[in-house]
Amino acid sequence: MRKPGVAAAGAAAVTVVLWASAFVAIRHVGHDISAGALSLGRLLVGSVLLGAFVFTRPRRWPAKRDWKFLLLCGLLWFGVYNLALNEAERHLDAGTTAMLVNIGPLLIALLAGVLLHEGFPRQLVLGSVVAFGGVVLIGLSSSNGSAETWGVVLCLIAAAAYAIGVVSQKPLLARLPALEVTWLSCVIGAVACLPFGPTLVREAGAARASTIWWVVFLGAFPTAIAFTTWAYALARTTAGRMGATTYLVPPITIALGRLLLGESPAPLAYGGGALCLVGVAISRYRRRAAVAATPAASVASPDSKPASKS
Repeated sequence: MRKPGVAAAGAAAVTVVLWASAFVAIRHVGHDISAGALSLGRLLVGSVLLGAFVFTRPRRWPAKRDWKFLLLCGLLWFGVYNLALNEAERHLDAGTTAMLVNIGPLLIALLAGVLLHEGFPRQLVLGSVVAFGGVVLIGLSSSNGSAETWGVVLCLIAAAAYAIGVVSQKPLLARLPALEVTWLSCVIGAVACLPFGPTLVREAGAARASTIWWVVFLGAFPTAIAFTTWAYALARTTAGRMGATTYLVPPITIALGRLLLGESPAPLAYGGGALCLVGVAISRYRRRAAVAATPAASVASPDSKPASKS
């Protein structure tokens, strides 16, 4: 019973670290590649790599009822989210962008509570509030001391697309493998970004080799690997609880931004990072006695149903 939980926690950790690195990579590459071209390049790389794995194993084609969720996830999370995020980081530093986008977990908890009937567990609500307080502190101590209005608006759009995408993805993971859901969503996002193809060809032709490799990195690691590990972990817990885990992304992004981009937050940001960690710990804490006392309830919980599909 413990091994699946450990594996899911490990998958979530991989996702958090790789997504944090994506904020820094996007900030760096954004000087040479425009938002639309970067989105298409990243999604094309991710689609090819994921497809290579999908077609080496038995596949389960989605049912007709699954396509509406796949389209929502692919168009919003893989399409709109990437476009909005990439453009936002042309106006804001990586750390501030990560802070603002991380209102997403609160939106996920709200939507999941209403649409997926996950409810609003006290620990999840309390942990989300504490972690969001950390996000606010870090946002108030951004590295440049100001946030352009358009950049903030784009971050809010990205957060909304991210939240809707996660809630749309959750029902799919009860019926389809995580790898296949991720690949199909990535392909849908790539198709939506095809109008940026000519721009990608032109900008990639003029870009440095290192820039191209950063685009490949974004497609291979924060997209192909991180979205798959995310889906694997999401299939084994609630959307609200999994969303709260991503409050760990901003403090890691700040550390990487300082190391690689020279963006140094104010000391207040470190207090915010600590609050993020505390909030995630609260939201994910489960009393062992309560869990052990209700083994039958765990069989019917949202956590256990998708796990049998692995």
